[in-house]
Amino acid sequence: MPSGSDSEYLAYVRARLPALRRTALLLSGDMHQADDVVQETLTKLYARWSRAAKADNVDAYVHTILVRAFIDDRRRGWWKVRLVGGPPDPEPARESPYEDRETVRVALRRLPPRQQAVLVLRYLCDQPVHEVARILGCSDGTVKSQTSHGLDRLRQLLGPTAEAAFAARHR
Repeated sequence: MPSGSDSEYLAYVRARLPALRRTALLLSGDMHQADDVVQETLTKLYARWSRAAKADNVDAYVHTILVRAFIDDRRRGWWKVRLVGGPPDPEPARESPYEDRETVRVALRRLPPRQQAVLVLRYLCDQPVHEVARILGCSDGTVKSQTSHGLDRLRQLLGPTAEAAFAARHR
């Protein structure tokens, strides 16, 4: 690495860490997994910093690393070592916006990783179709079809009663 690049890397990480953690949390729905994905992203970024620093859009470069790290983590998740027996049983849903968000997070985690990434980037991170396609390395049409399939699957998972209850509260 050229001299001074470590300080540039550290300055970038300090400035962007909260946004990276937020995006990773939106993708994974779990703070611990989000921290793991961010740590893996920052490790890969450090190894490639000389190349990343020269990119036209460093944030887009890092988002690509982050989303791919999340997708890779989800793909290989079945063989990871588990330190606990299993996740705790979810609490029953209550009638408030917080519980609505938690219900959606749980449903999002049940989607395939690419559909989950597309929905989070499109609707929670407010990214346009072409930017999501660039991050995921696919076509705009693939993003649109993954969005459609993901939303259909979310509707199935949430059921008509959840959709009606949400619509009634947000009129």
